[in-house]
Amino acid sequence: MRRIFIGDIQGCREPLERLLVAVAFRAGRDRLLPCGDLVNKGPDSPGTVALLMQLQAEPVLGNHDLHVLKRRKLSDSRQVEWLQKQPFVRVFDDVIMVHAGLHPKWEVAHLPQLDEREQDYAVNVRYCDADGNRPAEDWPPPGPPYRPWDDFYRGDKRVVFGHWARRGLVVAKHCIGLDTGCVYGGKLSAWIAEEDRIVQVDGWLRDGVPRQV
Repeated sequence: MRRIFIGDIQGCREPLERLLVAVAFRAGRDRLLPCGDLVNKGPDSPGTVALLMQLQAEPVLGNHDLHVLKRRKLSDSRQVEWLQKQPFVRVFDDVIMVHAGLHPKWEVAHLPQLDEREQDYAVNVRYCDADGNRPAEDWPPPGPPYRPWDDFYRGDKRVVFGHWARRGLVVAKHCIGLDTGCVYGGKLSAWIAEEDRIVQVDGWLRDGVPRQV
C-alpha cells in the first residue's frame, strides 16, 4: 500500500482528478493523504470534498478548512461532519503530516493533544524564531531572528506540509513542502512516500489566467 501525500487542493477538483490519474491511484489499495486546505478558494469545494470522501482520504485540517467550517460555507451536512472529524496532525512511523508546520519545542507524543492555540499555530506558522515565536507578519519575509519553521525542526520523522504557496515545492531530508499554488495557476503536487517521488500536474486557471498568490 502506497501513501500518497497531496498539497493544497483549495477546491480544485479537476486538477485533483488529473493528479490521481498521474499517480495511478488505486482506490482501496493506496492511502490518499491531503495536507490540508482541501477547500475554499477554488471553483468546486463541495465536489472536492465529495471525491475525497468517496476515496476515503485521510487529510489534516488547514486554515482554509477551518474558515469554511466557521463560515458554514458547505451546505451538505455529511461533508461538514466529515471535515470536522479530521485531525490537525497525523503521525506515522516515519512521517508527520501537518498543514503548516510544527513548533520547535513540541514532542511527537504531544501532537495528538494540541490545544486550540497550538492548533492555530499548526495551521498558520511559516516563520518563527528558535523559541517558536512567530513574527507579526509573514510577508514581506521578516528577517532575523525569524526563519522558516523547519530550520528549527530537530525531530527524527520527516514532516510533510503545505500552506506556503510562495515558497513552493520543498524537498529536503527532514521535510517535504507540497503547496505549489494549484489554486493560483501553479501546480498540484503529490509525494509518493514509498517511492520517494514527486508527481505534479498543472493547477487551476480562472478564465485561462493565473490568480495572484
